[in-house]
Amino acid sequence: MATLPPPQWPSLLLLLLLPGPLPLSGMDDTAFPHLGESSQPPPRACPLRCSCPRADTVDCDGLDLRVFPDNITRAAQHLSLQNNQLQELPYNELSRLSGLRTLNLHNNLISSEGLPDEAFESLTQLQHIYVAQNKNNLISKVPRGALSRQTQLRELYLQHNQLTDSGLDATTFSKLHSLEYLDLSHNQLTTVPAGLPRTLAILHLGRNRIRQVEAARLHGARGLRYLLLQHNQLGSSGLPAGALRPLRGLHTLHLYGNGLDRVPPALPRRLRALVLPHNRVAVLGPRDLAATPRLAELNLAYNRLASAHVHRRAFRRLRALRSLDLSGNQLTRLPMGLPSGLRTLRLQRNQLRMLEPEPLACLDQLRDLNLAHNRLRVGDIGPGTWHELQALQVRHAALPSPFLPQRVPNILVRG
Repeated sequence: MATLPPPQWPSLLLLLLLPGPLPLSGMDDTAFPHLGESSQPPPRACPLRCSCPRADTVDCDGLDLRVFPDNITRAAQHLSLQNNQLQELPYNELSRLSGLRTLNLHNNLISSEGLPDEAFESLTQLQHIYVAQNKNNLISKVPRGALSRQTQLRELYLQHNQLTDSGLDATTFSKLHSLEYLDLSHNQLTTVPAGLPRTLAILHLGRNRIRQVEAARLHGARGLRYLLLQHNQLGSSGLPAGALRPLRGLHTLHLYGNGLDRVPPALPRRLRALVLPHNRVAVLGPRDLAATPRLAELNLAYNRLASAHVHRRAFRRLRALRSLDLSGNQLTRLPMGLPSGLRTLRLQRNQLRMLEPEPLACLDQLRDLNLAHNRLRVGDIGPGTWHELQALQVRHAALPSPFLPQRVPNILVRG
């Protein structure tokens, strides 16, 4: 039987007495973790009480912070500081964060004095800025040049402040060559801002004090698709002929809650939705809607339209019209010449006293007809009135009638 060689005691004893770990041939000792060290990378720096779910995201939402955090990682691309009590933006801290793409400062205490001229100067990669509802609405101006380097900015939210015409100039937005969405609602503007970029698709100017829209202010925003002007002070001369002519691709125009007494003249030809309820429109002439043959949605609810002042050819060119809302007016009979492609017709809260077959003829695609809260009775609906309304679908049952199509048991006539 073979015998094992005797152990090399002196050599083993020498190894045990060595003062440090045995170096391995071909491997640098500094690359190996020492006793008590971890092979994992050190944790990311994150501001106290904030959360950093990703290496590029810092979330300090709703922490009642009064001072801008001073240890935000330079790698941050998304920074949320909304719902705090910040009063100013320190330039020295923001200038470190040149890679930011999203900056949310919604609902703080930042005033115009706390927004330095160079606040966003180094943030050239910004795509989204939220600076709404600050200092109980005390931001009254955007410093000149504050946004001049934000060429990547796509969305800018400045609603619920006290921005005035003098707080914006022709250069405020002119360098924002990627801007698509601009919200300036709930401010104190009396005119459309100048220098709007060509890339802008949505402009929200609702709840300001705008009295008139000038074409010159819209020349730069030729790509605008949605213009929201609800709850302003637009009167009879608020939208003069040609005011919207530069906006050839405009899709939707919101004018809810103004003081317009006519449908604005010379609207963009490609307009698809005109929302004009709660105005003072009292007349609908034969050519008032002739310039918008592609209109699919028309809302004239809660105006002052009477049947005698709605021309029988008012709707004749609207062959693409699918939804017509005339509720809350003073109509005593159904309008004539309704487009055959209509699918929704709302006439509730008028003064309708009778239904005649002729206005409903050829409306074979009509699905939703609302006649609630009028002065109609069963005897006011003559035989044949519903004959061609084969697509009609009723959501609410109110008044049974023997004259309805077989597939429609009842129709909403009275609430």
